[in-house]
Amino acid sequence: MSPQQPTPRVSHPIFARVYQRLSVTMDRAGGAEHRRALVAGLAGRVIEVGAGNGRMFAHYPPTVTEVVAVEPEPRLRAAALAAAASAPVPVRVLDGVAEALPGGDGEYDAAVTALVLCTVPDQTAALAEIRRVLRPGGHLRFFEHVAAEHPGLLRRVQRAADATLWPLLLAGCHTSRDTAAAITAAGFVVDELCRFTFPATGPSSPAAPHIRGTATAPVEAAKP
Repeated sequence: MSPQQPTPRVSHPIFARVYQRLSVTMDRAGGAEHRRALVAGLAGRVIEVGAGNGRMFAHYPPTVTEVVAVEPEPRLRAAALAAAASAPVPVRVLDGVAEALPGGDGEYDAAVTALVLCTVPDQTAALAEIRRVLRPGGHLRFFEHVAAEHPGLLRRVQRAADATLWPLLLAGCHTSRDTAAAITAAGFVVDELCRFTFPATGPSSPAAPHIRGTATAPVEAAKP
């Protein structure tokens, strides 16, 4: 991120307090297993976009040499700094936003997003930035809640939720984004994609449909 581009101030103190408790409950309901699977096999330098309170840090494998964790919300970033101290790999927590990531072109071997692409103000710009900082052939690992796969009642409920207080109460969260399509539109090749309902049991919500998967940044053909 250029020094001429100051990080926009992002503060959601009420949501941050709620999320710190909710993230623990979600991990106990199966989220921890999804986080562990999300980063399994990663190696080299990783940028984690929207690190929240650092619930992902404990799951990085020892083949990861460094995690640069970007989080704009002050309370969550402070919690992430505390979590980084006990992480099994080196973690550097930075203030920043998805639309203007720290790092040069092709600097990272992998990027990780977990429950963040629903909240970024400009998903297209965020994915373009992730592609920029990834090396050619680098991997994007994603775990996100998304629009219902098929048209019907749930998709209508999602659109209604997004048009009312849902984004305001949940730090800009949108439930009806087709994030898998957006990843493809950003130029990534989706290698693996799993769709599921989370949590698997319990009351449903507009945010129940989830995806988890891997995409690869394109490798440009050599110039003649």
